[in-house]
Amino acid sequence: MLLTLIMLYSKSPLIPYIAKPTSLKKYFLSPLSLEMAGVYSSLPPGLKLNDASPDWLNKADNAWQLTAAAMVGLQSVPGLVILYGSMVKKKWAVNSAFMALYAFAMVLVCWVLWAHHLSFGSSIPFVVGRPNFAVTQHYLMARYGPAYFPNTDLVFYQFAFAAITVILLAGSLLGRMNFYAWMLFVPMWLTFSYTVGAYTIWGGGFLYKMGIIDFSGGYVIHLSSGVAGFTAAYWVGPRHSHDRQHFPPNNIIHMLGGAGFLWMGWSGFNGGSPYAASLSTSLAILNTHICTATSLFMWLGLDMIFYRKSSVIGAVQGMITGLVCITPAAGIVETWAAVLMGVLSGSVPWYTMMVLHKKSAFFQKVDDTLGVFHTHAVAGFLGGLLSGFLAKPELLELFYNNQNYGPGLLYGILRGHIPHGLRQMGYQIIGAAFITAWNVIVTSFICIVISRIVNLRMDEEDLEIGDDAVHGEEAYALWGDGERHPPPLRIFRTPKIPTFGRRR
Repeated sequence: MLLTLIMLYSKSPLIPYIAKPTSLKKYFLSPLSLEMAGVYSSLPPGLKLNDASPDWLNKADNAWQLTAAAMVGLQSVPGLVILYGSMVKKKWAVNSAFMALYAFAMVLVCWVLWAHHLSFGSSIPFVVGRPNFAVTQHYLMARYGPAYFPNTDLVFYQFAFAAITVILLAGSLLGRMNFYAWMLFVPMWLTFSYTVGAYTIWGGGFLYKMGIIDFSGGYVIHLSSGVAGFTAAYWVGPRHSHDRQHFPPNNIIHMLGGAGFLWMGWSGFNGGSPYAASLSTSLAILNTHICTATSLFMWLGLDMIFYRKSSVIGAVQGMITGLVCITPAAGIVETWAAVLMGVLSGSVPWYTMMVLHKKSAFFQKVDDTLGVFHTHAVAGFLGGLLSGFLAKPELLELFYNNQNYGPGLLYGILRGHIPHGLRQMGYQIIGAAFITAWNVIVTSFICIVISRIVNLRMDEEDLEIGDDAVHGEEAYALWGDGERHPPPLRIFRTPKIPTFGRRR
């Protein structure tokens, strides 16, 4: 086809128009020129070529929203699949990666069948929407509220949010949770916990009406996943003591690749929240990367000062805390504030993980495998508080369509509206308290129910062997992550059928 266009150009009587690219473009893109070039000849004969889009559809907004949703999806698959599969001990690589992949698929099915409307449907009580299917043309092809794209975009984008929340939660449970228990946990937690947080803050619930600021999920996604993961880790119990003491990543290079997917995918994570290709979108994306880079440098610097080592894993942790902290504030704070948030997100979670965690008997009792409580719950809560402090009124007006939000306490002090600023800080604390309490209670209830059906933990032999015992597969052909199992334990084994009705 390209050769045909070149030939047409060389023989065209419009050569004098070469100085007028607009005229030339019009010529080449006209239906007549395309037909002459043979473009139509390769198309199915029944294909309708005219644009049948409704008048309300903004193609730029529609394209960006789908792109943002795809970027968030890529954060999970392959991003977190690679990150989890490489950040854990070799014997848990397959199991950890598969937990993420399974959750992604299961959440999608649950989301379109009932969970989407639980999160964004019409209200029943004040904490959840009315369950319904999100699979009909009547709903999916209709316009989403005041946005300029259809409900399909909202369903896809919010599914990607829900999926990554469950996968982040899994980071607390790697290395010992029974996979069959995980298969039950995912749909139950999505239904009874995540949807409540999404509805109350984003879908029209009481926190939404109150005026809590959560630009892109600092509370809905990160605080909830960190608290729920920590709670579930308490009920599942710790890894073997030698696994807790010696748990090296099996592939740091792959870990960095997964972290890269996570970082760059956050452009869609925060950039998609305005539901438009808008000024808020541009600011949110820039603030996201500025805060993340600052947080990474801060965490790395603290590691070098106190431990005399430039830890790659520490740099990744600092990257994650920066991404999480800016999430609730990405489009409603100025860029200098994003730098400040990066400094705090690289230091406060560092202290809770590297100092407080090691001194606290409570933290030592609960085995949070990847430190999700610190990187997501602490950083998400910190970001929520800083949103209430640093939110600029003019930026809030660009994003929110009512006057219930802000100003941030800082601008309340500077502009003589201190009561309004204090009110916003109070809303942020109330929202965090509700999300925390709900996730502790509901996650505990879910774990107790599942324990009556199937063991939450793997059998002791499976814990000793790892992937080969659980899935009958291993990540690498070569054995070795600093230890060697006795030969009988390395024989290929057929996965066992789960034991039901017995509580461990």
